[in-house]
Amino acid sequence: MVELSVPELSLVALVGCTGSGKSTFAHKHFPRTAIVSSDACRGIVSDDENDQSATDDAFALLHHIAAVRLRRGLRTVVDATNVQQHGRAELIRLAREHDVLPVAIVLDVPERVCLDRNARRTERAHLGAHVVTRQQRDLRRSLRSLEREGFRRVFVLRGVEEIDAATVVDEKLWNDRRELTGPFDVIGDVHGCRAELETLLGELGYALRRDESGRPVDARHPDGRTVVFVGDLVDRGPDTPGVLRLVMGMVEAGHALCVTGNHEYKLVRALDGRKVTIAHGLAESLAQLDQEDDEFRRAAHDFCRGLIGHYVLDGGDLVVAHAGLEQQYHGRASGRVRQFAMYGETTGETDEFGLPVRYPWAEDYRGRATVLYGHTPTTELRWVNNTLCLDTGAVFGGRLTALRYPEREPVSVPAQQVWCEPARPLEDIAAPGGATHRDPGVLELDDVLGRRVVETRQLGRVSVQEENASAALEVMSRFAVDPRWLIYLPPTMSPCATADSDALLEHPAQAFAYYRSEGVPAVVCQEKHMGSRAIAVLTRSANTARDRFGIEDGSTGALYTRTGRPFFDDPALTEAVLSRIRAAAESSGLFEELGSDWFALDAELMPWSAKAMGLLRDQYAAVGAAARASLGAADELLAAAAARGQDVGELAARTSARRADAEAFTAAYGRYCWPVSGMHGLRLAPFQILAAEGVNYAVREHEWHLAKLDALAAADTELFTRTRRTIVQLSDPRAEAEATAWWTELTASGGEGMVVKPVEALTHGTATRSGRPVQPGVKCRGPEYLRIIYGPEYLRPDQLRRLRSRGLGRKRSMALREYALGLESLDRFVTGEPLWRVHEAVFAVLALESEPVDPRL
Repeated sequence: MVELSVPELSLVALVGCTGSGKSTFAHKHFPRTAIVSSDACRGIVSDDENDQSATDDAFALLHHIAAVRLRRGLRTVVDATNVQQHGRAELIRLAREHDVLPVAIVLDVPERVCLDRNARRTERAHLGAHVVTRQQRDLRRSLRSLEREGFRRVFVLRGVEEIDAATVVDEKLWNDRRELTGPFDVIGDVHGCRAELETLLGELGYALRRDESGRPVDARHPDGRTVVFVGDLVDRGPDTPGVLRLVMGMVEAGHALCVTGNHEYKLVRALDGRKVTIAHGLAESLAQLDQEDDEFRRAAHDFCRGLIGHYVLDGGDLVVAHAGLEQQYHGRASGRVRQFAMYGETTGETDEFGLPVRYPWAEDYRGRATVLYGHTPTTELRWVNNTLCLDTGAVFGGRLTALRYPEREPVSVPAQQVWCEPARPLEDIAAPGGATHRDPGVLELDDVLGRRVVETRQLGRVSVQEENASAALEVMSRFAVDPRWLIYLPPTMSPCATADSDALLEHPAQAFAYYRSEGVPAVVCQEKHMGSRAIAVLTRSANTARDRFGIEDGSTGALYTRTGRPFFDDPALTEAVLSRIRAAAESSGLFEELGSDWFALDAELMPWSAKAMGLLRDQYAAVGAAARASLGAADELLAAAAARGQDVGELAARTSARRADAEAFTAAYGRYCWPVSGMHGLRLAPFQILAAEGVNYAVREHEWHLAKLDALAAADTELFTRTRRTIVQLSDPRAEAEATAWWTELTASGGEGMVVKPVEALTHGTATRSGRPVQPGVKCRGPEYLRIIYGPEYLRPDQLRRLRSRGLGRKRSMALREYALGLESLDRFVTGEPLWRVHEAVFAVLALESEPVDPRL
């Protein structure tokens, strides 16, 4: 049996004559979608897979499809004869252009076998023997040159039996360590500073292990953390061998990973006897290594030679490269990728000190992965678009720095002394791009215009169409609160499925059935408050607002609607409400419990009329008044007609019923309106703590939130309304019946209804959609509230029959996408990502609201 180890990300060229079995081999060993066939492309462009006149167009299509797949990071198998060098050259070019490995699999089958197979295939019977003979001749010539052409792997299978016995094994690229999820401690450029490295490891909690001579040869963390070195372990400092001995031991023991730096690359070339310039500390490393024995020098040489250019870790969320790495290179393998990882990119210019000017690649970075790197020393750590340079110039007398990941907590130790004078003063050394760096707090149109794809942790990629982005831009740019407060927008919520009852449109039974079908064991039923959705972002003081949010106008928070607009036109009223919330938080100890000087709440602010007066006056009140007036007059006329002996009984009864419906419509919305003067009359019903410093609380179980908010409500019973709830085990019919009775009581007394949510908040389906988040909540509204939404007469049988066909698919899809985006924006904010990254997700929520979904759902 022949085992072919094929990289997971590669371009695979099958090479063989017509009739050699390439298509059969491809479909046996690779997914159908990964195979790009010249015959299939010829059929697409001509409706005839054997039309040789369409060959040029067919291969143009083949190369285009292959390029798209490779750009998207998908292995691509090219099923064509590929026996001529000029045809293979285009495939080599494609692989290099997309920084993937080109692989050739040769099917070397005797000419007679190919001829027999073609003769048995009616569509190939017209091929003369001379065609196979020519291809066999070209194949023989190709076998000697495939590696020289650029194929990184060449597998030659000779004969039918060897082909049939072959197996293909997927091989991960060396830089693909996505299965390693940490936690990690990523350490910047060490440059021979062994003493500082020992001190830093101690600060990080690692226990050193020493050899019989007292030299550190390993370090292990009691909690199983892993160190990742960004390269440049060698040169300039006092003890390059000591640093290598320690790092080599940690890597061998599985306690560390290390990528190559440009200094390791140059050291290897010098040890190989290659011609290199002995500068930038290389002389010191060579002199220090000369003091070591041959065995250590060989081990150090092999270690440095074996270091790879970059690592992709934590499911693709973390990339470590010595000089950083653009998004398009993550997880790729080529000389160009390795070169960028070691040196970065330069402008081609030199500065006044004769050093190359680095191109500020981080300014343009928009990737999901956090990129940690070194190479260019800086005096201060500075996040730029989810990237961070960790080289703080230890060898130049600065500091040796690590970043704890995923905590994003920096840990630094000072250098013992200046071990090497920098080529330019350390205070002049800045992060790539220097003063030209884009301010991470500045938002730009390019971040939101056009069709966007937002990467979310919970739902993968969420697409925003260009027309929806344009609509959202109008709202965001003209009406929204200061974007520094706008860290979250709440998702829409889907209603439960249509009820089975002839008299109801929604009923709790359908909500319970949905979650039961998704494998959710328990739900919490929360009273639904009829107000307007309000997000409150509150700081403990104006100083916190300045230091954490960059707000310097004296305001201490924001209160905004679900479209990001200020809830009140009067900033003084906003501050008055925030002051009451802050006083309650101080009284209840909420700030201390959260360990934060700020937090964000999701709430309903009542009455509905406090924000929706225009809607009530222009839409609902107008409809109610017109209906009552017209139907009242009609009632009087029909009564007079009846008094004259005319038979109007059926029409009078129908008109009377319609008038009762109009009266019920007015009463329904009237329950949610009452007079408000300043703070007097306002009620706030918070139901979720969204976030606080360093923590996204939106994924915590709901009872945790409600218990904390009960204490907040108890501290100010005049402002706050407590959210009543009950927990239902979905395996207990009696509990469901009790919750249903509670819903009936709520709605009969004028309440809107309830929201049913999984107890554990962020919950993934285990029954029908395993691995995918379930709806974060479904609303179950009472019949009188739905009268406001669907109109006074919606409960008439003919109207209910029409409404039962309402489709919920779009609404549910939108709710789930917006939920994932909301969690993503909170995750990005609490982990300190730049404002544009937070707003990428916030803006997407608003954009999705422009999708064509029935607003009554």
